[in-house]
Amino acid sequence: MVYLAIELSAVAEAIELSRQSGAALWLGADAVGPEEHARLSKSGLNITRFAYPLSGASEATLSQSIATVAQHHPGETIWVQSVARP
Repeated sequence: MVYLAIELSAVAEAIELSRQSGAALWLGADAVGPEEHARLSKSGLNITRFAYPLSGASEATLSQSIATVAQHHPGETIWVQSVARP
């Protein structure tokens, strides 16, 4: 299983869920900085940080991000944070 957190408000919850379940976690560049990413990786978390932000990203960018996650985790369920758009 893989979690993809989109908005900053969901990052802490996604990190905790990943810790509890052992699931991989993917975040945008705006969710955690490089230093925090390195720290979380060293703590045993299976975490990947995109080189670009996801908060407020277009549907095309989000679709491509999901496709990237799927390439790295073939056959796994990907839980994507849903973001309501006005």
